[in-house]
Amino acid sequence: MNTIEVKGVSKTYQMGKVEVQALNDVNLDIKKGEFTVLAGPSGSGKTTLLNMIGVMDKPTNGKVLLDGDNISSYTLNDAAEYRRQKTGFIFQQYNLIPVLTAWENIMFSLDLLNEGTRAERDEKVRQIMMDMDIFKYATHRPDEMSGGQQQRVAIARALVKQPAIILADEPTANLDSKTGDNILKMMRQLNKEKGVTFIFSSHNQKIISYAKRVIWLVDGQIDNIEER
Repeated sequence: MNTIEVKGVSKTYQMGKVEVQALNDVNLDIKKGEFTVLAGPSGSGKTTLLNMIGVMDKPTNGKVLLDGDNISSYTLNDAAEYRRQKTGFIFQQYNLIPVLTAWENIMFSLDLLNEGTRAERDEKVRQIMMDMDIFKYATHRPDEMSGGQQQRVAIARALVKQPAIILADEPTANLDSKTGDNILKMMRQLNKEKGVTFIFSSHNQKIISYAKRVIWLVDGQIDNIEER
């Protein structure tokens, strides 16, 4: 089912001598097939909460469950396996591998899964690059592409393996409005046809307008949940 439950999650960071509370007793359920945005101003805790769901960080208190399994207690190896098998990440800062071409960066996601033949993987990469209008950059390394082009490669890398859950931190921040619209439509189609769960962290009104549910955070707490 891939139901995510956030139970009493708090997160405190030590910044020198000062403690910063990024999340404060957050409770939340996200069901399979949702298209949800964690929204709020800078410092509201939305990216921290996204990282908890992706097991990129651990709560100070509370837990995150996936189908009843406490993923926030995972070891480093278990967390890596969870991310490899279950999730696709779209980072605002791209996180592409600088020595690999655009094609190789996207293929790397499929190679980690090690499923299907080489020809099948090649076709998946070719198709997603055509869909994202980046096939012409297949042999380009990240430093040979613009920020928007790198972001499209990063999005293609997350989408190509069609994971159960896609986590996206401001995924259209470096894209022009037309490209951003096209990618959001593609994500909604994947959500509708394949049942992929999308969870965004964003304050972008365009992304918020596409959401089926908006979870508004203020000062590390849920302020309001808007159902669409």
